[in-house]
Amino acid sequence: MNKAELIEAMASSAGLSKADAKKALDGFINATSSALKKGDRISLIGFGSFSISKRSARTGRNPQTGKEIKIAAKNVVRFKAGADLSKNVN
Repeated sequence: MNKAELIEAMASSAGLSKADAKKALDGFINATSSALKKGDRISLIGFGSFSISKRSARTGRNPQTGKEIKIAAKNVVRFKAGADLSKNVN
């Protein structure tokens, strides 16, 4: 499912216009991004939680040449599915 398909599904499920569903999805994405950028954790009971995890710098290897390379440290987004979402998927 891509973003357009998600917007269409949201609109039909909630009885909204596609424009309103797009605004709602964009608002959710912006609010989530801002909160994660500040280091906050986002918990949606039943759905799951988003959090930031720090990945430390490490040494890797270029698979073509075998030469060692340095991989910089970075923050990564983690998602842990909630109980209701896991139950609905299985």
